[in-house]
Amino acid sequence: MIRTLFDARARLRWVHLVIGGALLMPYFLVGTVIVGSFGPGVSPFDSLPLAFLTLAVALPFPAVTALAPSARPLLVFGVRTLCAVDPAALADRPARSWEARLRAAAWYTLHVTVGGVLSATSLALPPFAVFLIVLPVFPGLRTTPYSASGPLTTDWGVALAPIAGIVVLLGLAACSAAAGELLARLAPVLLGPTPADKLAAAEQRAAELAVRNRLARELHDSVGHALSAVTLQAGAARRVLDDDREFVREALTAIEETARRTVNELDAVLGLLRQDDADLTTPDLAALQDLLARTGLEVAYSLRGDPASVPELVSREAYRIVQEGLSNALRHGTGPAATLQVTIVDVELEMVMENPLSGAAPVVRPGGGRGLRGMAERAALLGGHASAGPEDGVWRLRVSLPLGGAR
Repeated sequence: MIRTLFDARARLRWVHLVIGGALLMPYFLVGTVIVGSFGPGVSPFDSLPLAFLTLAVALPFPAVTALAPSARPLLVFGVRTLCAVDPAALADRPARSWEARLRAAAWYTLHVTVGGVLSATSLALPPFAVFLIVLPVFPGLRTTPYSASGPLTTDWGVALAPIAGIVVLLGLAACSAAAGELLARLAPVLLGPTPADKLAAAEQRAAELAVRNRLARELHDSVGHALSAVTLQAGAARRVLDDDREFVREALTAIEETARRTVNELDAVLGLLRQDDADLTTPDLAALQDLLARTGLEVAYSLRGDPASVPELVSREAYRIVQEGLSNALRHGTGPAATLQVTIVDVELEMVMENPLSGAAPVVRPGGGRGLRGMAERAALLGGHASAGPEDGVWRLRVSLPLGGAR
């Protein structure tokens, strides 16, 4: 029990309290000036009641100071460092709501009040306790004002003085530990997150999750498409390796270009992980012709409307959806040909992609379906919808994306 009064946690909490006492001093001096103005010769140091009156006059000033939004993170830093409080129970953000500001002000006022009282006792009591402990050893101390009257003038009082001194020190340590424990218990209540803070934290986590999901989709669509195209081109080159070297040369060139382009896209995606403000440059509908030319499929492409009229966000997401649709065609199609129809009307972008299928359902495979789910998520985030599945012997992808409100 006694050991807990002097362990590392108790010592750190005592330091925290002493810091509170030091922070109280400027406000206390202001209170001294105000109390001194009540009359000539009035000093808060003349009596204990005047000292507490000065403290009461000074306390509104730290309360007002802590109403600043930036005060809470500073207070939380001190609590987290010195009070052994669960970091998850404290709010790191500046206090924006008045509820959070008032809580921070209450905490700061309590901290400087308890810290000021404990700091004063820590300065006054230890010297007196040492005096009591050494009193029997130094007879000359019995003539001091402390021992001029009362029990210390008797032999039994002098004999018990060391015990009293030790009790005083233990009592001070116990008060310090109790005050530190009180502040540690109240810290999560007064410096913890308010409902508004919890909502802001939930919104931040949702935003971070959305970024992670976007990264996953970008990686899957760009890298997955490239690997599918490279696999198809490499397989075709292997089959005609001895018969058509010109075709093999073209296939290897296409593989090289696809790999180089994918590496650049991968670097852009990883840039988002390395810095918060990185900008991911994603191709849009204007780059569809280039995508179709290097995919390794014969795609009959028809376009109705002006791609420049499509909002940038919709255009980028449409490109990624087509890219994933081509990847599915490369993985699951049975023929070298596919069709892609893009129709741009006033309020909507429609895309339909078809490719021949074998009898087996293409999406039934271990770990599959991520690209299909990614396409549906991209469309849903824009307020549209996407569906894919076998119809009449072909694999058909239908996508509808609204154009309004996406700029």
